[in-house]
Amino acid sequence: MADTSGMNDIRGIDIDKVAKGYADQEIIMKRFCTQTSTSAREIRWYQKTSGFIVGTTTTGITTSPLTNVAELALPDVSEQSWTRQTSYVRKYFVESPVISQEDIADSDIDVLLGNLRDLVRAVEHQVDLRIWNVASNNQSGSGINTNATSAAWDTASFTGVDIIEDLMEAKMNLRVDGYNPEGAVLLVNSYDHKQILTWLISSKGASIPQFASQKIETGVVMELLGLQVVVDENVTADYALVMIPQRAVTWKTFTPITSVKIEDLGIGTKIRVWEEGEAILTDPNAVNLITNTRT
Repeated sequence: MADTSGMNDIRGIDIDKVAKGYADQEIIMKRFCTQTSTSAREIRWYQKTSGFIVGTTTTGITTSPLTNVAELALPDVSEQSWTRQTSYVRKYFVESPVISQEDIADSDIDVLLGNLRDLVRAVEHQVDLRIWNVASNNQSGSGINTNATSAAWDTASFTGVDIIEDLMEAKMNLRVDGYNPEGAVLLVNSYDHKQILTWLISSKGASIPQFASQKIETGVVMELLGLQVVVDENVTADYALVMIPQRAVTWKTFTPITSVKIEDLGIGTKIRVWEEGEAILTDPNAVNLITNTRT
């Protein structure tokens, strides 16, 4: 039976007041979004649906539109393409059970702090997952750039695997649509991160890539081909994503993450945590979904 905050066996003379040893995963996707606020729960926004402006054939212009236009000819009429979209704010909401005032008073573990910390992280985790699903279009290639791997990155003996080609194709797709892919983010889960390093080192004999010195703050664990490799367990198995940070996705905050203590005098306290907002994919051409990373 799992221990809970009220059980006697967690009490001890030398136990640190703040429980240590948490195996935390960085929750990092929001920091790669443009972050703005919204005053309304219904969000009307515009999604960029084309890259470079290109001309259309116009009566009277026989040469290629926009270039080498004849003297006195009318200019081609072209404009950027945007599609109006509507999104609705989502609420992420959780609370603890009532923690007795006796447990609060004499438990060697700070049960209020421990519960608050993990409830906040539970909400942040769900926000992180929402951003992943929006950025990857729910792992659908429809409406965003996509490419399949040459072979799954965990193929036995790495037969046919070419991760360099897979990543360069993703970068190429972004560049074709008018985005500079240098410094873009490569989102992978820990399994695919392991396969990338194993392929580079064991199969190709490369040196271990330099680990970023600020990986705790940024979530970046290495750089490869000009991409910031970011490991997040919310990345769905069999997929990876190359994304232009602070461009592809916007996080709209309606209510920032908030926590309160609700006291029932003489009985105990419970903690309630919530956040309200929504992720929107403003620039779908600024992401590239890589499929078939696993066998």
